[in-house]
Formats: sequence, structure tokens, C-alpha cells
Amino acid sequence: MSGRLARAAAQAQLGGAISRVLAAGDGATAGARRTGQSWPAGGRNAEACGPDADWRRIAVVWAVAERRGIALGGLLDAARADLAVRVSFRRRAESGLAGARSTATILAALPVVGVGFGHLMGAAPLAVLTGGGAGGFLLVAGVLLDCAGLVWAERIMSGTAR
Repeated sequence: MSGRLARAAAQAQLGGAISRVLAAGDGATAGARRTGQSWPAGGRNAEACGPDADWRRIAVVWAVAERRGIALGGLLDAARADLAVRVSFRRRAESGLAGARSTATILAALPVVGVGFGHLMGAAPLAVLTGGGAGGFLLVAGVLLDCAGLVWAERIMSGTAR
């Protein structure tokens, strides 16, 4: 029973989202509604739906239903189920990567903390790093390596989330 209610709620949300998009659409959408067309010609291709992959999937399902004469309800149910699985995967991947993201942030902040501790101990690390010579080289190398580490970690995590 609760599974049916959850499916009905998800279908209602999807139907409401589609209705909002069609209601708030451009002039072509409004014209299509007035003339009885099911979808404006500009919206039948997936590219017309913008960069959001979820809406492109719905546009493709809609176009397949029109071209093949298949009932739209069954196709939208399949698209909804597919989108729900994809959203669930994205959420699990993001939550699984939260630890890695916080670790990368902590590792990126460690050099700043080290400079702070060095200053508290009286070692004057800022004077060494900004005084020229080897200190200047170490400052530039450290900043470049820190930035490279952040970019590398983000690239690894963004590839995993896909």
C-alpha cells in the first residue's frame, strides 16, 4: 500500500512538473496548446529542453510516444522510475564522497595551519617564505602543489559521482 502511495505521489510530482513547464512555456508552447498540438515543434527534440538531462529524457519519451503511438503514461512511468534510480544514485555517490571532500579540504588547509603553528612557536615562517631566496621558491612551489592537489581531488571525485 505504501509503495503504491509513493508511486502515486512521484507520478503526481512529475505530472505537476511537466504541467508547470508547459504552462510557463514560451509562445510556441502556448500556441501548441491553443491549436491542440501535444508539444510544440521546437520542443520535440532533446536539445530544445536545455542542459538538464532529466528534462531531455522526458522530451525523448514524449517524442517516442508521439512517433510510435505508444501510450504516454507507461513511458512516463518508466522514465520516472529511471530518473528516481539516477537521483538515488547521485545522492548516494555525493554522500559517499562527503568524506573524501572533507579530507581534501583539510589537507589543503594544513599548510596554512602549519604556518600558523610556526608563527606561534616563534619561528617566523612568513618572514622566511616572503624573504626571497629559497623561501620564495618554497612558497610558490607549495601554493602550486596545494592548488594542483585540490584540482586533482575534485577531478577524481567528480568522475566518481557520474
